[in-house]
Amino acid sequence: MLMTPVAAGASVDPDSALHAYARARLADGDGALATAVDSYRAALTMDPARIEIARRSYAQALEGGDRALALRSAALLDEAGALPRDGTLLRIGDGLARKDWAGARTLTARMVEEGNFAFLAPIITSWIALGEGQYAPPVVDVKDRFAALALRYVDEHVALQALGRGDLTVAVPALRRAIAARPADGAMLRLAFAAQLARQGAKAEALMLLPVGDATFGRARAGIERGKGVKALGAAVTPAQGFARLLSRLAVDIAADREGRAMGVRLARIAGFTDPASADGQIVAARLLTLTGNGPAAANVVRAVPVEGWYGALAQAEMVDALAAAGQDEAALALARALAAEPGADAERQVRLGRLLAERRDYDGAAAAFRAAQAGFAEGQVPWALLLFEGSALEQGKRWDEARAVLERALKIAPNEPVILNYLGYAQVERRQNIPAALDLIKRASALKPQDASIADSLGWAQYVTGDVAAAVPVLERAAAGAPDDATINEHLGDALWSAGRRYEARYAWEAASINAQGAVAARLDAKTKEGLKPEYAAP
Repeated sequence: MLMTPVAAGASVDPDSALHAYARARLADGDGALATAVDSYRAALTMDPARIEIARRSYAQALEGGDRALALRSAALLDEAGALPRDGTLLRIGDGLARKDWAGARTLTARMVEEGNFAFLAPIITSWIALGEGQYAPPVVDVKDRFAALALRYVDEHVALQALGRGDLTVAVPALRRAIAARPADGAMLRLAFAAQLARQGAKAEALMLLPVGDATFGRARAGIERGKGVKALGAAVTPAQGFARLLSRLAVDIAADREGRAMGVRLARIAGFTDPASADGQIVAARLLTLTGNGPAAANVVRAVPVEGWYGALAQAEMVDALAAAGQDEAALALARALAAEPGADAERQVRLGRLLAERRDYDGAAAAFRAAQAGFAEGQVPWALLLFEGSALEQGKRWDEARAVLERALKIAPNEPVILNYLGYAQVERRQNIPAALDLIKRASALKPQDASIADSLGWAQYVTGDVAAAVPVLERAAAGAPDDATINEHLGDALWSAGRRYEARYAWEAASINAQGAVAARLDAKTKEGLKPEYAAP
């Protein structure tokens, strides 16, 4: 247990600390993030010697964006030898923000010893050297087993550091590589690099980074052409800002895997603590908070980005997602419509609108939005995913003939894409149309992605529909094992098991399906669980 000396004359009320801690845990469990953070702060103040309070306070401070509480609890945990590995990053960021170069260097060496984030060291030490006035570019040892990870980030920092020195010869090739390597972050990188180039007087090069007619870049192009906002946005990046950008990029990559989302939020928050004024960092933090289901916190973060600023369009796009995650559907839809209606609205805005409309079961509206997203592409160059979105909306909107034509167009563009093969095949099986051809499509999808539970379900159900119950059962069992909570898969398995004479197991599968079923599906499952499989109770 961490024993922190208590000031002379002071005393700790263990009951009060315990009550505050209990309130914090309850609020944490209820998703009341602000209340949880306040209560953990109070508990830690009352009883700083309790390691469990410090540990919980640290985690909630990161999630809730409370820098002071995060640093305080991190210091207590560090003293007890219990600081999480990302705590070292928090302390490095704090050192850089305070221009404590020696302290930041010592902590970076410790980070290397700890191992988890050691691959970041060449970039971090380069920024420290810049702060010390003895610049040394980041050098990645290609023989290092984690070199590929470091190389994923290094070009952005080479470019930013070169731009700070006014060295466009080094900067321009590096920034082009950075943009090409990270298409998901491309818009933010383009804005940051364009501001830097414009400040160096390279106006033409800056404008080349910002596509003409794209609403996302309209304010930035206008600013560069008029020379407005360039001085502030294009200021040389400091070591603290460079470190924050590095953590933001790492946060996005880690959160790409569902299991990494919580860690992604923590890293994004640390980036925000290090550079609280960064629009880039705020947008990333909001995106990851939305992914973890914390829409209210995401909306609060993204509100800090000026709507009329260069990053305003990107921030408003994140606001749509945050509002939707917070359950503010009408506000999300209204904003999505407004963004999609702006001149130069890109495909991403239309897709965001289409998804919201599809969630509201406005499939005609969704299909129109997905079709609008295709308008910016030349004939024959429409991405297959946009066609799949449109086809899916049409199919769900009971416009099957139109849907099938669109899905077949998608298949021609991407003949080996499992999701298209599966969707087109399964949609025909559901309608009992072209069963042999549909089964062939699903078999091709399964061969390309054999571990996918949804595709396995399609294959097993198609086999069942064609009368091959013996082949269907093991395939559907595999699908149910891969997605045990899926109502459709469990219902399909139950029907197949019943037809195979395995009545007890069939009812078990139907009961599993009923847990997450609703409406007519739930009624159908209840009926066949009681009465057995009858033609009128068969899954579609």
